[in-house]
Amino acid sequence: MSSAHLIETFLEMLAVERGVALNTLEAYRRDLDDFAGFLATTGKDAAEASSEDISAYLSDLTARGFAASTQARRLSALRQFCKFLYSENLRGDDPTGPIAAPKARKSLPGTLSEAEVDRLIEAARFNASLGGESVARQLRAHRLYTMLELLYATGLRVSELVSLPIGATRPGAEMIIVRGKGGRERMVPLSDRASAAMRDYTALRNAAGAFAGSPWLFPSFGETGHFTRQAFARDLKALAAGVGIKASKISPHVLRHAFASHLLQNGADLRIVQQLLGHADISTTQIYTHVLDERLRKLVDEHHPLAKRKKG
Repeated sequence: MSSAHLIETFLEMLAVERGVALNTLEAYRRDLDDFAGFLATTGKDAAEASSEDISAYLSDLTARGFAASTQARRLSALRQFCKFLYSENLRGDDPTGPIAAPKARKSLPGTLSEAEVDRLIEAARFNASLGGESVARQLRAHRLYTMLELLYATGLRVSELVSLPIGATRPGAEMIIVRGKGGRERMVPLSDRASAAMRDYTALRNAAGAFAGSPWLFPSFGETGHFTRQAFARDLKALAAGVGIKASKISPHVLRHAFASHLLQNGADLRIVQQLLGHADISTTQIYTHVLDERLRKLVDEHHPLAKRKKG
C-alpha cells in the first residue's frame, strides 16, 4: 500500500472516528505528505520507515530551517500516524518510540498593554456608532467591534470565535459554550460589554433582514459560511493602523494572549486562566509564569517590611 493511500486511510479515521476538525486534518495532511516526499527519495513508503529514517527526516527539517516547535509538531503527527499503522497491523512496530521530540523554547508571544487594547476597542466602537453609512458597512463595523469585545472578554481562539453559532446570543446569557480543540466543550463567562455588543449586532442584523438563514453569529458577506480567520486578522490590522499600533504587533492570537496576561496581572489564578483558554494541560498555560513572577516581585516590594525599610 502506497504512502498516499496510508495517509488517506489515517485521515479518514481521524475524521470519522475522532471528529477531528478540517483545519487539523489539513495540517496532518501537509506534515505527512512532506514526510512521504522525504521517504520517497530513499525508495521507501510510510509502512517501511525506520527510526533512523525519522531521525534523518528531523535532521532534514533542521537543515531546511524549520523551528524546533515545527519539528516537534511534525513528530507528533508521525507518532499518531505510526501508532495507527501498528494498531491496524499495517506494520509490526512503532518506529517513533525511541525518537525524542526536539526541545522548543517556550516563550510568551508579543502582547498589548491594557491601554492599547482600550484604544483598539474604542476605535471599533466609534466606527460601529457612525450613522449615515450603508447597511453593509454598518454591519461590518458592528461585526468587528463585537468580535473584539468577545475576543478580549473571553480569550477564545480565533477559530472558535469566527465559528460561534447564532445560538450563542441567547438573551440574558452570562456564559457561552465553546467547542474547542478535539471537540472539547467549555463554558466561558461573558462580560456585560461583550453581551451588549452581541445583542446590538444581532439586532442590527435582524432589522436589516440580513443573514436570516445563517447558523453563524458572524456570517461571511461573500460565499455561504462564517467570517474567516484571515479576514478578521486583516480587519484587525487595519483598525490598529488607525490608532497608531503597528500592524506587525497585532493579530487575533496576540489579543488572546493579552486577555490571559492582563487577567494574571490583575490577580487571576493560573488554573482559572487555563480553563478559560481551553488548555488541556497546565504546562501550556505556564508560558505565562513570568507574569506571575513579576506580580509576586511587586507584591513583595510593596508589602514586605524589609523591602519597605530598604526603600526608606
